[in-house]
Amino acid sequence: MILMFSNKVYDILKWFALVFLPALGVLYGALAKIWQFPFPSEIVYTITALDTFLGAVLGISNINYTNRKADE
Repeated sequence: MILMFSNKVYDILKWFALVFLPALGVLYGALAKIWQFPFPSEIVYTITALDTFLGAVLGISNINYTNRKADE
């Protein structure tokens, strides 16, 4: 199975992985410390795990796209 996304989907997911999820993790971690929100470590680790997974999927998609363009 070849994993590839359209350019628009790729750009949105890339922004989500590079900007939104890391910022969300830092925001929740900081606010949890200040306001004693529940499960700070668990939530930040979950966000980080999702971000790492998304980065890997996007990396695979990018490699497939690059290889496909090289074959043309």
